[in-house]
Amino acid sequence: MLPVIQAKNLSIEYRIGKRWLNVIQDVSLHIDPVQIHGLVGESGSGKSTLGMGLMRYLANNAWISQGEILFDTYDLVKLSAAEMSKIHGRHIGFVPQNPLDSLNPSLTIGNQMAEMTQLHLGLSHKDALKRACEALETTNIPEPDAVIRRYPHQLSGGMQQRVMIAMALSTRPRLLILDEPTTALDVTTQAVILDLVRELMKEEQAAALYVSHDLGTIAQLCDVVTVLYSGEVMESAPVKTLFKKPLHPYTIGLLASLPSAAAGQNQSRLSTIAGVAPSLSERPSGCAFAPRCPVAIAKCHTDKPPLEKTTDNHFLRCWRWQDIASGDLIPKNPPIGKREETSPQPGYVLTAQHIHKTFSENSLLDRLMGKTARPVQALADVSIKINQRSTLGLVGESGSGKTTLARAIVGLDTADSGDLELLDMPVNLDLDKRGKEILRNLRLIFQNPNDALNPYRTVRETIGRTITLLAQETLSPINIENRIIALLESVGLTAAYADRYPQQLSGGEKQRVAIARAFSAKPALIIADEPTSSLDVSVQAVILNLLKDLRAENGASYLFISHDLEVIRYLADWIVVMYLGEIVEQGTNEQVSQAPMHPYTEALLSAVPMPDPTIKPGTIRLTGDIPGPRNKPTGCPFHTRCPRYLGDICRDERPPLREDEHGHVIRCHIPLEDLKQLQS
Repeated sequence: MLPVIQAKNLSIEYRIGKRWLNVIQDVSLHIDPVQIHGLVGESGSGKSTLGMGLMRYLANNAWISQGEILFDTYDLVKLSAAEMSKIHGRHIGFVPQNPLDSLNPSLTIGNQMAEMTQLHLGLSHKDALKRACEALETTNIPEPDAVIRRYPHQLSGGMQQRVMIAMALSTRPRLLILDEPTTALDVTTQAVILDLVRELMKEEQAAALYVSHDLGTIAQLCDVVTVLYSGEVMESAPVKTLFKKPLHPYTIGLLASLPSAAAGQNQSRLSTIAGVAPSLSERPSGCAFAPRCPVAIAKCHTDKPPLEKTTDNHFLRCWRWQDIASGDLIPKNPPIGKREETSPQPGYVLTAQHIHKTFSENSLLDRLMGKTARPVQALADVSIKINQRSTLGLVGESGSGKTTLARAIVGLDTADSGDLELLDMPVNLDLDKRGKEILRNLRLIFQNPNDALNPYRTVRETIGRTITLLAQETLSPINIENRIIALLESVGLTAAYADRYPQQLSGGEKQRVAIARAFSAKPALIIADEPTSSLDVSVQAVILNLLKDLRAENGASYLFISHDLEVIRYLADWIVVMYLGEIVEQGTNEQVSQAPMHPYTEALLSAVPMPDPTIKPGTIRLTGDIPGPRNKPTGCPFHTRCPRYLGDICRDERPPLREDEHGHVIRCHIPLEDLKQLQS
């Protein structure tokens, strides 16, 4: 059986200034029919460049300096741009990371999809729209006839991504390249998308290259995995072989950085990979990973290892892989930083009672026509309590109200009603009426540090401004400078970073600066809204360890928001699950993550992709998207998607709160004993 695509000794370079710098070096791989080939590695490893290179779809300042790309009987490297335009879309499909950036906002979904088949298959517009509906049906999009008349902004993120997959498959391509297609999606939507990709590859007898830094997704979806680092293949093997016995120190380090790995080994801290990947202009002459490798020897720093084949199509680029394979050498990356632990303390740092929040949904057209604003309920009677020196994890899909609750607590959105207390001090719902002491003790870490850091201020100015405004006492310039340096060191950065601007920092470094700024006022509570969602697993491990260290050192508590349940299970003491502005379950970490009782929590955990290909994915899949708050269902808000739907009682009556003898609380019509039995 011939491969669908095969790269031989492929090298790609970028022109930066007046220099050509290598990005992909001597990479060889092949993908067979019906095979899904996973490509993993940290940011900057060259994953996306390799994926684009296989399509011959590179930036203007890039070129293929060496190698072949064999697709059918063609060497794509030798084809002209005009010849490649006949292959793009027709024989090779592409699904990007952010579908909204790739969809034309001024065209309906149907017209965009029709363009593809009209161009490549010569269909009439009528037949092309019919093909678009058929393609949407294959991706399980409800009411495709209606969807083709909508514009991209009228669809949810999961629907947009399914449209991109349908569009890519509408011409029946032989190869599909997916570049981080589920990074921004909820775990429930991601599970549906992964099931869809797997089924469609079999139906179409196509091959796929799946680019991701999510090792759980790779383990559950792919047949073969290639690990890239600094533009080189470090390891490549069948998925079960690689996850069962990785032999390269880099692969071992990535897997050990996962929160699930720490839980499996009963560790309280995550293993981390020291240092950062080299820039294009600073790549070492020996093994690219040697400067960060815990078992590197002198030869690793001077001589580049060859890519060797072991057994079972397992390829490795490491001088010491045989010692690792025999068990004589065990690469270990110790956690970076301190090793302090803390337990929740008696007393509440925050009490939020009966928080309600509605937004007025009134478009410009509505206002011009004099229509009354429509209230949309975002939070309905939400109550939480956070212990001192503890972490409350807040989980739920996009649209569940997590961020709205955080913004209401911190004051960025003013709640309609409810009571807030911080350290037994009443907190005004209106931010403008809060005193300095409240502002000092309640800080926020945003999801995207790029949006939170002023690009025109140095790190020193960013942190120093918060200290000056919120410090309990007046500090001299020398004391402020000393505090800034101490904060940078506490988050693993040197004093040299104080003079840098945000654009001179990596994503992980920016997030560390944001964390340092949050702690600069010595707050009692920090609200962290998805602070690790855009980070590599290796950087995520550093940040999660850092948050644990700072909690122990400073005595702060966290309200930690995330859709990554593995992260929540690693960090949180208490977990709250939200759906459509309501709390549906809350309890200790063990109660919620080990024996969830609410059907929604059960579905969330079932959808988590485990980084172990021998563990079959959960079988519970939620149909449809979470309803908008404007169309909130009656009775139990989850009844329209619930796999344990009872009937009229779920549709018509609001479910009661049920609490067991251990404080585990759920809101469901099913009795607790029956729910426990269902879980067992």
